[in-house]
Amino acid sequence: MKFTVADLLDQLSIDAAVEPPKLAKSLKLTKQSEKQCLDLALDALGRIGVVAIQDDGGVIRCENDQLIDARLRCSSKGFCFAIRHDGGDDIYIRDHQLNHAWNGDRVLVRITREGGRRRSPEGGVQCILERSTTSLLAQVERQDEQLVAVPLDDRLLASIQLPKEAGEHLQEDKPTSVVEVQVDRYPVAQHAAMGHVARPLPLNGGPAADRELLLTKAGLHHRQAAPRGSAKAPTTKGRTDLSDQPCLLLRSWSVEDAPGLPAVHVEAHEGGSRLWVHAPTVAERIGSGNSLDLWLRDQGEALCLGNAWQPLLTPALSKAGSFVSGETAEAITVRLDVSATGEITDWTFMLSTIRPAATVSSEQMKALAERKPRSRSLPTALKPIKDHLGQLETLQFCARCLMDRERQAGVVQLDLQLPEMEALGDLIWADPTGLRHRWVDAMAPQDPQSLLQPLLRAANRAWAQHRESLQLPGIVLQSGEPDPAVLTDVAKTAIALDLPLELDEEGSPSAQELLAGFSESAHRRVLEQQLSHALPQPVFAFAGLAPVPTEAEESTASATGGEKATDPLVAEVPWCCAGLSYAHLANQQVLVSLLQDGKDRPTVRHKTRLTLGERGCGEALSWPLFTASQEEKLQGICTERFVQRLNSRRRQIHELERDLVTMVQARSAEPLVDSETEGRISGVQSYGFFVEVGPTRVEGLVHVSSLNDDWYEYRSRQNRLVGRKTRRVYQLGDSVRVRVIKVDVLRNQIDLDVIADPLPAPEAEDTGITPIPVTLSNA
Repeated sequence: MKFTVADLLDQLSIDAAVEPPKLAKSLKLTKQSEKQCLDLALDALGRIGVVAIQDDGGVIRCENDQLIDARLRCSSKGFCFAIRHDGGDDIYIRDHQLNHAWNGDRVLVRITREGGRRRSPEGGVQCILERSTTSLLAQVERQDEQLVAVPLDDRLLASIQLPKEAGEHLQEDKPTSVVEVQVDRYPVAQHAAMGHVARPLPLNGGPAADRELLLTKAGLHHRQAAPRGSAKAPTTKGRTDLSDQPCLLLRSWSVEDAPGLPAVHVEAHEGGSRLWVHAPTVAERIGSGNSLDLWLRDQGEALCLGNAWQPLLTPALSKAGSFVSGETAEAITVRLDVSATGEITDWTFMLSTIRPAATVSSEQMKALAERKPRSRSLPTALKPIKDHLGQLETLQFCARCLMDRERQAGVVQLDLQLPEMEALGDLIWADPTGLRHRWVDAMAPQDPQSLLQPLLRAANRAWAQHRESLQLPGIVLQSGEPDPAVLTDVAKTAIALDLPLELDEEGSPSAQELLAGFSESAHRRVLEQQLSHALPQPVFAFAGLAPVPTEAEESTASATGGEKATDPLVAEVPWCCAGLSYAHLANQQVLVSLLQDGKDRPTVRHKTRLTLGERGCGEALSWPLFTASQEEKLQGICTERFVQRLNSRRRQIHELERDLVTMVQARSAEPLVDSETEGRISGVQSYGFFVEVGPTRVEGLVHVSSLNDDWYEYRSRQNRLVGRKTRRVYQLGDSVRVRVIKVDVLRNQIDLDVIADPLPAPEAEDTGITPIPVTLSNA
């Protein structure tokens, strides 16, 4: 089918009916067979109460609170949950209620059984809105004289029938390749899914082949050609000339196709800092809604593949939207005043022209961190930036102030850096957008982008408050609260490791209390890994254009102080890295529209103008900022459906990057097969325990069935396995010696066998009786 149900529903509203011919035109359906599919889809949706067909043939969307929009998440063990887009409780879906939906599909779910205190609600899939899997990695097998593709992803609980031609890909012995299978027909009623082999992929073809495997697995290997056209030149009118300012580029990425990053400058100011963040202006170089903009929407985000990048922008846009030391470039700038306590006290947004003075690399940051405070000699690596060392120190002071403020407000900062492996390339460095992890990265002294992170978060929070004060639309980054059950489990584990933690009556400590409790512990890394599982993944949310406040609302706002007090926990509205994510680009388009098209006075007869980029301008605003056509254009920059697609893309990329790291680590473990090595227990379950081995910290499993010296009991409260007879203990954080038995790179599985030290002989019991000496003789 040329369209999805989600595409169809996007063309309908609950207010006005749409004629089927107009629907067909909107969906670009020209063939008679495609229009018949539309009629079938409308009939089926009408039967389940999603749409209603009126007497004149018009179609209107129904409001149905019983049908919940969600995305399926299945496990390898066959458990499936529908993750709701509205943030409600996850819904458990039994096998017979899946209705042929697969892992990752967007679905409409009807709740069949309400949840209880310790039980999730249950439901059934009523409609599949959008399929997430159009191709997959599989192995070809013969089952009952039928060739089938068995997915390597064991979360896909189905096999796909193949034509006879796929027999050439059967491999009886150890497989040397897998195949990409294109899905031609999804399962319907009693009919199984059907597909064909698109291409074979080698299992041991080197790093490039591994990247292609993972891209195919994630469904990100197909990239449409960019439309032709050149980037527009930014306007020169109304720009602030900051080319004399010695701003710096903080950059750790070294791969040629890596996206451009903002430049920063800082000065001491009233006991704190005055910070400038200059973002490359991409929004000014493209037209909103044109073919290039729509192509960028489909790409969603740039993708780091270690030693290669899949860029978001076209080569021409990437070049135009990147800063180079010593070269003048247009930028979007925010000037922030940051107090010594990390509070953002003032800001101003502007269009500007800058000329970066120098680029700071990871080698220079490492040399600066290793330099003795009173040393008069200057390391060779620091000589190119010797005139900027004072500014670097002020930037570090400013970043520490901002991060201290974030910690006080409850932001979770973890030190879980990836191992420095050459094969990981640019992945070892901090992501400036802060979107890669569920937590905030702790400061890494040798990483310039780690220093850049808190500065960009501050710029994002400033725009979030400025956007809200002016009631502008945007894409907001939202973070949920940590899971209290996981926090409690981490606390119990820390107590079992004899760390000085105390549980209150409710037994749910905060993440900050836990971090303070094991900050000096030798088990800090494994405990932080456990703590990371309590943190939800941040998601994008759509904030629409609000109406202009009435006089009564204005008087109320004035009486309560107008804007909100500055709060580091305000949801971020990211805009600084438009070359990395379309969410940044969309917000940048709104910011540019404000600075270029916003009305700074009620009429042309008024001589006094309002500076729309300054903090507090919303209090003085009493007229519409934009014309009706401009408002309509702003609303079209992003929609709720588009934000859902961005979140789906982010999930794909997050999973791909995680798979890439584990595959690189598994490759590093292949030479260790049949050898012994030291490791540290990083997780304990009823079926065994996980061990991190080697400098790459690759994680393998010691299955409980291999512990044949005793019967081991799992004690979840202490995160340990205890032998019934020997009382031998395997506990989180313990050092163990293991042998690498098997490495399955494709499934990221490493089997280990523990090499246990012999237990000490039991001491003889003291009875208090002195033994009588005995003399031996040959008589």
